[in-house]
Amino acid sequence: MASISFRPLHDRVVVRRVESEEKTKGGIIIPDTAKEKPQEGEIVAVGNGARDDSGNVVALDVKVGDRVLFGKWSGTEVKLDGEDLLIMKEADIMGIVA
Repeated sequence: MASISFRPLHDRVVVRRVESEEKTKGGIIIPDTAKEKPQEGEIVAVGNGARDDSGNVVALDVKVGDRVLFGKWSGTEVKLDGEDLLIMKEADIMGIVA
C-alpha cells in the first residue's frame, strides 16, 4: 500500500496489523476462528503531534514504517481504502520493534 487517504490528527497514528502465524512452532495449523488478533503492527500514518502545556506541538516518537507493539484492546478499528486498520493514540503504543 503506497499511502492512505487519511491523515490522523494530533497524537494519533494509523496502524496496520501484521498477519499472525498460520502454524505453531510444533507445526499445528491454527484455524482463523481460533486466532487472536495480533498485537503488532506497522505505522502507516501519523498525526502532527500533541500539544504540551505551553501550546507547543511535540513531535511523535513513531514514524511511518515503524513496527510497533500495542495493547490487546488498543485503538479503534476502521476500514480505510478497503483495508482494516487501527487508529490509536501514541500513548497506546508500548514500543517500537527493532
